[in-house]
Amino acid sequence: MHVHIHTDGGSRGNPGSAASGAVITSPDGKLLAEVSKYLGKTTNNQAEYTAIIIGLERASKLGATHVSLFMDSELATKQLKGEYRVKDPEIAKRFLEVKNLLHKFDRVTFTHVRREKNKEADALVNKCLDAQGC
Repeated sequence: MHVHIHTDGGSRGNPGSAASGAVITSPDGKLLAEVSKYLGKTTNNQAEYTAIIIGLERASKLGATHVSLFMDSELATKQLKGEYRVKDPEIAKRFLEVKNLLHKFDRVTFTHVRREKNKEADALVNKCLDAQGC
């Protein structure tokens, strides 16, 4: 089964109050799942990676074998594609967790999208931040 995962993470302050969200759809746009997580105080980049992790975990539970990941984090996209190195130790932990999760799928692609193409995931993050819990 092929799924699209739109992920976003955000923090109010950097570091600051943070949350992550992922929206999982079929390739034709049918909503399959939404998942969000309040993270407490952390950085925006850590929140972005956590969003990828929770999205991949849910996709695995749904039985996905092919994942197309769409992220508005250029840094995470380029790091996962191997174009940028991961230097920060906290990001490195999450990067390794993502890499381990990727083994659950036959095929994974990473695509950087502009913020306006990621509205649903962004809305999950903001809803979670506004409530300081999801």
